[in-house]
Parts: sequence; structure tokens; C-alpha cells
Amino acid sequence: MIKVLLVDDESWNRDIVRTFGAWAELGMEIAGEAEDGREALRLISELSPHIVITDMRMPGADGVMLMNNLHERNPEIKVIVVSGYDDFKYARNALRYGAVDYLLKPIDPKELNAVLDKCRRELEEAGRGQSIYALDIDVSLWLSSYKQRMRVHFNELNAEGVNSVLQGIGRELEHEGVKGPGVFRQAASEMLLLLKELIRGNGLEEDLLKAEIPHTALASAESVSAYLTELYEASLEQLIGQRKFKNKLNLEEVRLYIDGHFAEAVTLDGLARAFFVSKEYLSKVFKQEYGCNVTDYILGLRMDKAREWLADENIPIKTVAELAGYEDVGYFYRVFKKHFGVAPGEMRKQKSGLKMSNPEG
Repeated sequence: MIKVLLVDDESWNRDIVRTFGAWAELGMEIAGEAEDGREALRLISELSPHIVITDMRMPGADGVMLMNNLHERNPEIKVIVVSGYDDFKYARNALRYGAVDYLLKPIDPKELNAVLDKCRRELEEAGRGQSIYALDIDVSLWLSSYKQRMRVHFNELNAEGVNSVLQGIGRELEHEGVKGPGVFRQAASEMLLLLKELIRGNGLEEDLLKAEIPHTALASAESVSAYLTELYEASLEQLIGQRKFKNKLNLEEVRLYIDGHFAEAVTLDGLARAFFVSKEYLSKVFKQEYGCNVTDYILGLRMDKAREWLADENIPIKTVAELAGYEDVGYFYRVFKKHFGVAPGEMRKQKSGLKMSNPEG
């Protein structure tokens, strides 16, 4: 069993990681939890974890101190950093001390499990004596924006958009290639992890993906781009065939797709393109079946989830907005108030008042 240690001073952040991780499936267990770097170092000496997931900003002994110590004493431990956008500059120096990967807050379950799976494979490879390349955090940062666009384009069957993303990655790698072959391997590995996520999410066969990336695919930026393009195009073609040649539109499939992607940039136009129907037809039959149009259904999902997360006072309202799919917090406030008649903060106060007046309920 691969042992994992969680390090974060906020219990709700640890709860999120504990809840979202596919521990049993990945052959992992949470061996312990710590609230700061000093407690983490004590537990590391007792538990000997294989992976440490740590926040950066913590009172007392923070993530920087912890990573400095791990770099010197336990370089074999895989470290996953949790960081917000505002903390990125602060986190970057620490990442140079050997972090395997990082997660941006709010944590996405799919990204968490993809990173954990990557750590698992690296631990297995290290056990077989294969060399592991250190993560270049700058590469991961610029890749993250391409990944966001790729998710939307792939799920909407937008072949032109998928190719555009891969071409952009190829151009970036032309500049980054001076850092050495590790950059090519990292970009290829991260984009293959994303493709695996997309394949599983759409119920496709994983036969196209091989366990190892061929050495010839890592020879240059051009070869990385060509390798990824071949795999993404083949997978997209498989998904198009799966959806295009169905006898009729399965509305339940559409609804389940929305349920799984409501926090992303899901639109009526994108859904219509993804399921090979006109947006007018999709809008009409969806409303007939579910009693509301697609846009209102997505809004309802986002608002219900936001209300649920607001009940936990430890989750900042800004994080609630991001989890519900709103990057602009001001816009989230306006939409929420229009939907429920009260602002997010006011609803939180009301719920808090109810709990205080009824502590057993």
C-alpha cells in the first residue's frame, strides 16, 4: 500500500483531498494528517510515507520549511504542492526543491487523481531503477491553460480546437526545449494523463494508450506534438463515431454529461455540436423532457451546489464561486442573489443562525 500524508492547517482542505482521492483504486491509503510542517516532519519519521500532499501557507512551520527539509533528508518522497493562484510566486521557489507536481485551489477531483496516478507510476518506475525527471513548475503552469481549453474542445468534438491546442503546445515546447529532454517528457506525460481522463469520462476504450512513451516521440518539440496529435485525433475519432451513429439522441446521456461538467464552460451550442443535433432541436426536446431549458438546468445545478458548499463556513465564498464554475466572484454574487433573493454571505449568516438556534439539528 502506498502511504500518503496530508499537510494543511485547515481541516476542510484535508477533508476535500480525503473525499476526492480514489485511494483504494490507486492502491493508496492516508497514513496520517498534520496541521503544519513541524508536525508533518514528526509524522514522516514515524510513518515513512511515500507521498506528501502539502499546502504552502500555514502558520508556524509552512510548506517551504517542510519542502526544504524533505529535499535534504527524504528526497525519495513524492511531494504534491497545493497552492492558490495568489501563492504561486511564493510556491515556485519551494517547488525547485523537488516537488513532483502541484494542484491549484480549488482542487479538481479528476486532477487530484491524475496526479496521484502519476506519482504511483513514478514510484513503480523508481522501484525498477528507471530515472525520473523532476517537474518544471513553469511548464505545468502554461500547460494548465491549454488543458482547460482541451477539455472543452475534446468533449464538444471540436477537432479544429483540439489541433489548435496541440499546435500551441508544440510552439511552447520549441522555446522550452533548451531546458532538456525532461520538459518534453513532462509535457507528453501530463497531456497523456489528461487524455486518459477524457477517454474514461466519455466511456471510450483505452487500448490506444500505451504504458510507456516511445523514446522517438521525445526527440524534439515537433515529435512530441506529432505523437500527441496522433493519439488525440484517434480518440476523438472514436468518440465521434460513438455519438454520431446512434439511432437517436439519448437525453439521459446529455443530462448526465451536464451533471458531470456543470462547472466547466458548458453551452447549448457546445452540447448540440457534441451530440450531433441542432441547438434548436436539443433545446426543444430537453425542455419537453425536463421542464426547463438547458441554460436554466446548468444554472440550477451550479446554484444548488453553491448553496450546499456555503453551508460549510470553512470554505471561503471565493472558493465556492470557483467550485461552481465562476471565475468572476462579483458575477457569482449577482447571479446567486438573483436566483435565491439573498447574497451568498447573507445566506451563510442565515444558515449559521439556524444552527446556533438548533444545535442538535
